[in-house]
Amino acid sequence: QVQLVESGGGLVQAGGSLRLSCAASGSIFFNTNIMGWYHQAPGKQRELVAVISHNSITNYADSVKGRFTISRDNGENTVYLQMNSLKPEDSGVYYCSAGLVFGKPDYWGKGTLVTVSS
Repeated sequence: QVQLVESGGGLVQAGGSLRLSCAASGSIFFNTNIMGWYHQAPGKQRELVAVISHNSITNYADSVKGRFTISRDNGENTVYLQMNSLKPEDSGVYYCSAGLVFGKPDYWGKGTLVTVSS
């Protein structure tokens, strides 16, 4: 059994910052997994925001480049998403993912809600 638990969401004004965390537990070799953050806006499909490999190679959606930073702490089995210069269109539920193949998560968290007011 694998659990991914997100935290850190909330309400913030446009231009503000939030830091999301995702703690992994259970039968997962965290160090070998590709960790990702996905965003689902109301009424839209879930989209990849950022991903980080086991050796901390990162990739970002164009919409968040220069504003968001993904990082991981393998000792703590935790992945982070630092979100700066937030925009109202960043609002939605953010999901943490884990998997061994890029773009094909094996596990998902339940999500954390981010609301950016204008």
